[in-house]
Amino acid sequence: MFTGRLIFKQVMDFIPLSTFHRCVTKYQGNSNVKTFTCLDQFLCMAFAQITHRESLRDIEICLRSQNKKLYHMGIRGRVSRSTLADANEKRDWRIYAELAQHLIVIARDLYREDQFLEELDETVYALDSTTIDLCLSVFPWAVFRKKKGAVKLHTLLDLRGNIPTFIHISDGKLHDVNALDLLPLETGAYYVMDRGYLDFQRLYTFNRVPAFFVTRAKANTQYKRRYSHTVDKTTGLRCDQTITLSGYYTSKYYPLKFPRN
Repeated sequence: MFTGRLIFKQVMDFIPLSTFHRCVTKYQGNSNVKTFTCLDQFLCMAFAQITHRESLRDIEICLRSQNKKLYHMGIRGRVSRSTLADANEKRDWRIYAELAQHLIVIARDLYREDQFLEELDETVYALDSTTIDLCLSVFPWAVFRKKKGAVKLHTLLDLRGNIPTFIHISDGKLHDVNALDLLPLETGAYYVMDRGYLDFQRLYTFNRVPAFFVTRAKANTQYKRRYSHTVDKTTGLRCDQTITLSGYYTSKYYPLKFPRN
């Protein structure tokens, strides 16, 4: 029987603890904390994420059932539902935000030689959102419809490595297109999105960075064809055109030519 280090501990060894402790010190995460430190909180939540725990009570029951192994997992404080709830509510979220950004830099460097999208030197992102239903009586602030609550999760995913680089949580009523106002644009990057993000006034800001966007046109989009290019239809392309918008407002919001495929 194998009696070495726990698998959870081996996975957590990839976390740069020096960076984590530096973030904790920067935001005074352990100020006035006697037992349940930020590291204990992080390990508990990491365990919950890996093992798909569904609630704080589920986390508490699962961890305390293996109480003798907590020390070897790196958890020094006593795990209880109320303590974990207080830590999640009061600890500074910027500790984990900065740690996540540091991990993203490490992960992107590891995927630098990945063969996926190897024909592109630039970064390719996918932007989308998902609506998470909530009980309106439990979460009265998450107003979505008359008798329904929800929040919307807007996520920007780096397709080389499937790494989330931007996440914004809003109420369920926020339209997808408003997420473009919050999006940090990267020079030379490609942003793939559905037509829920089609707003030519906002998309025009991509040209100022400059960055590139790929989206689907709506059926009522008004445009004029300027040029047509030869297409090898065996590749799946139906056409390759250069167009300009001809709608009264859209032509003012986006006056430049752009490709249509």
